[in-house]
Amino acid sequence: MLDLIGKVAFIAGAGSVGEGWGNGKATAVLMARQGAKVYGTDLNPAAHAETQAIIEAEGGTSTMRTVNMTIAAEVEAAVEECLARFGRIDILVNNVGGSAPGDPVSMTEEVWDGQMDHNLKTAFLGCKYVLPAMVRQGGGAVVNISSVAGLSHQVGGRTNVAYAASKAGIIAFSRSTAIAYVTQGIRVNTVVPGTMHTPLVEHRLAKQLGANDAAALIAKRHASVPMGRMGDAWDIAHAVLFLASDEARYITATSLIVDGGLTAARPG
Repeated sequence: MLDLIGKVAFIAGAGSVGEGWGNGKATAVLMARQGAKVYGTDLNPAAHAETQAIIEAEGGTSTMRTVNMTIAAEVEAAVEECLARFGRIDILVNNVGGSAPGDPVSMTEEVWDGQMDHNLKTAFLGCKYVLPAMVRQGGGAVVNISSVAGLSHQVGGRTNVAYAASKAGIIAFSRSTAIAYVTQGIRVNTVVPGTMHTPLVEHRLAKQLGANDAAALIAKRHASVPMGRMGDAWDIAHAVLFLASDEARYITATSLIVDGGLTAARPG
């Protein structure tokens, strides 16, 4: 089940912002455990080096590269290196992203543009340079990472218009791309995380929300979920693994919501 032996996975955002397991790090390690050869990118060399060390200590195969996924030339070079190293790309995971607070008046144009680049352009560029290789080899699977912020009103009462718009854009981008390539054996799907407990909570959200008590913030986030707890990076990694695997061969243009019932429990 969910065997990736013989497959090559290109994972953008394969590190973690701090100690612990971010979505990309967990996904890279899980896919390696399932037999995939992993090519990972991250903006932080120390972060992707840690992911690579874990994979190799467990006997897996990986190559990592420091890449700014918003810069076309860097993405193209990374894809070319992956193809030169492994000969193919069977799986693409676009996992780069992050949120910035603000409404249309308070948010600067620079922050808006940065959010669109960080959350949406990165997926576009990943697909732009990987899809031709998948066409040549006769198929592949793409999994893009969105957020429940792109589905409903703001998470936790926060206003982050650019993040919400860009993550809604990921879902639309995935659907459109899926249909554009469906006859070429390429599947494109989206994983939509809800309120998750990853290192981002302590390293970014606590600062953004001005929370002096990270433990109180974490407790509040747990309580907001119908299941009574946040998910973690492994919940996302397993969802990505399924959609990338041959067991999901008849699934494309679909969004898999991983949120502990959060969106379903909210008033319309």
